[in-house]
Amino acid sequence: MPTDASETPLVLHGPLRRPRQMLADQEYGGHGSIHDDAIAEKLGFRAGPIEGPTHFSQLAPLLARIWGREWFERGCVSAHYQNMVVEGEEVRAFAELPRDGATRTRVWAEKADGTPVLEASASLGPQGAPSLLDERMAKLRAPETLVILADLHVGLRGAVDERVRMDMDQHMGALYPFSLAQKLAVITEPSPWYRDPTASPWGRAIIPMEMISVLVEHTSHLARFPVKGPVVGLFADQEIRLIDGPLFVGEEYVLRREIVALSESKRTESYWTRTRIFDAQGERQVAEMLLNHAVLKESYAGYADAAR
Repeated sequence: MPTDASETPLVLHGPLRRPRQMLADQEYGGHGSIHDDAIAEKLGFRAGPIEGPTHFSQLAPLLARIWGREWFERGCVSAHYQNMVVEGEEVRAFAELPRDGATRTRVWAEKADGTPVLEASASLGPQGAPSLLDERMAKLRAPETLVILADLHVGLRGAVDERVRMDMDQHMGALYPFSLAQKLAVITEPSPWYRDPTASPWGRAIIPMEMISVLVEHTSHLARFPVKGPVVGLFADQEIRLIDGPLFVGEEYVLRREIVALSESKRTESYWTRTRIFDAQGERQVAEMLLNHAVLKESYAGYADAAR
């Protein structure tokens, strides 16, 4: 891809968008979540944030311009979330144009005032060069003391194979209290491919990448990972990789989860889960998601005493 004389990469960018908050009524573990304004404020945040993968939709038109239809079949976004966005704030997505033949590039999102929202790598096809989260995980140090996650270990797998699907009007449960149709009514980047089978190149409506996160996470309680609680958590890092995509509305899939890393920061304990998505027979892997669940230490009653 051509560059200017200084070899500065050319950058695509989308319009400013105001993503909508869909999780204000989210519940898990019998309580509300960080997306509830009152809970977020109690934990020191300005208001309940918009869910991170919402911003993946703003990346889609840019990456489709770079890689075309293949992006929806074999694309990967690997993101580190930097700053929360609340409803009403404007966000713009950016993507560097890769050189001819390159299958990885840099993408990011910013608020209107330049505040970073996320940094990410985007790539296409079979895994080759490490993704951004591959690089971040390689730098993780073993946690010194875990309290909330003391009963977890790397290699722990979900209790069962989970069978999931996403129909257009299916309510996605307490964790995601809305349907795909409701999301598509407010999605930042609408496409007929998400709704109309006759408009889709695959002859079926496809699930937007941001909603793959919902498909994977709405049954996560079935894994029965022994996380102590009640606690409040957030998504700190997330990667969605299509292997033999896209994923289709109304199609059944099988999920298999595994904890692949544990980490710790000053404010959080984290468990990194890789969820592999298979066809309805559980034989052919079609996608996967890597997610850093960061649980806030201060949301766990008696954390300091337990850590001592």
